[in-house]
Amino acid sequence: MTPVFSPEDFAALGGPDLVYVRPILGAEVLASVPSTKIEGDLAPDQILYAVHRANGERLAILTDRNAAMAAALAHELAPVSVH
Repeated sequence: MTPVFSPEDFAALGGPDLVYVRPILGAEVLASVPSTKIEGDLAPDQILYAVHRANGERLAILTDRNAAMAAALAHELAPVSVH
């Protein structure tokens, strides 16, 4: 039987410092963030990189993967990639 994990269960697996970095499209950002919070131009097909807590909470969106990983490390978080 496959276990079912809640967001809290996933967060507990890696502790509070585990974050994941995943690519997202600009369209996802445009749909979920007020336009007043977006700096510069953002194309719907632009690839960005989001940093999320293990429970799915999005912490940041950056323009490239290396910057996303570096930002997580700079904040003493443990980043992993999600493809």
